[in-house]
Amino acid sequence: MLKTAKVGGEGGYDYIFADVEGRRLYIPRGGATGQLTVYNLDTLELAGAIADVRSGGATVDPKSHHGFSTTKPITMWDATTLKVIKTIDVDGRPDGILCDPYNARVWVLSHQPPHATVIDAAEGTIVKTLDLGGAPEQAVSDGKGTIYVNIADKANIAVLDAKNLTVTAHYDVSSKGTGGSGLAFDAKNHVLFAYYRQPSPTVVIVNAENGNVITTLPTGMGVDTVAFNPATMEAISAEGGGSMTFIKENSPTSFVVEQTLQTMVGAKTLALDTKTNHLLTIAAEFGPPPTDAPPGPAGRPARGPMVPGSFSILMVGK
Repeated sequence: MLKTAKVGGEGGYDYIFADVEGRRLYIPRGGATGQLTVYNLDTLELAGAIADVRSGGATVDPKSHHGFSTTKPITMWDATTLKVIKTIDVDGRPDGILCDPYNARVWVLSHQPPHATVIDAAEGTIVKTLDLGGAPEQAVSDGKGTIYVNIADKANIAVLDAKNLTVTAHYDVSSKGTGGSGLAFDAKNHVLFAYYRQPSPTVVIVNAENGNVITTLPTGMGVDTVAFNPATMEAISAEGGGSMTFIKENSPTSFVVEQTLQTMVGAKTLALDTKTNHLLTIAAEFGPPPTDAPPGPAGRPARGPMVPGSFSILMVGK
């Protein structure tokens, strides 16, 4: 843990996004005063905000400098000025989001049909919607025309043709785990790291070219988003249980759990700054839940209200 910035603010939080070229960190906040908060990626100081954007995630196209947030309708904004440009009507329930550098298209992912809505990043227009065959979680791009998506409720990895906008395959890994979440990708060696929560927290390591399972390894509880760092050859997972697991790729067929780092309970999403090799994650402290409070989503323990001023950005690195 290199740094903890207690930045405060109200409202929930979900996906975190690092604009490496623009040196900005985007954190959506929910609640009555929901907004997209923007921080300096190097200092973690507040750099601005876009009001009334209560989204699950955000991304930026480095070519057009257009940003997109998974509100409904989708909010498109100028990444330089943080001014809203337009909104884009979409169906489903926007959640995850990915900007594919291959052809500057933004993929908006939804657990409800349509599972994917593809937007032209420059124009802010819908190109196509796709049925991915199930509820998508994290997606990754190889930058050359192929996108992979972890399909949470089917325990498979969908393979997409980014040029023709079609689903070309599903890699079934249901024998190794269910309840999919994060997906990371070693583009050089064509290796996928697919994370599953049941029956025990597991990463399934897969050959991206044919879907063959290479091996499996244990992870921490409550993985949400993950990343692969080609500079260190590590797959890293953020875990709501309060840990971060580093898996070292020694070769395309040899992997080992290198380190489990204690972070902060609730720090379940991350972003990788490929310029500094720093990882960013977010969490807050919560008071005790009411005695009659029902369990949280997916059977997670109930929690009380957020402790005022406790929301924090955590920076991890060597």
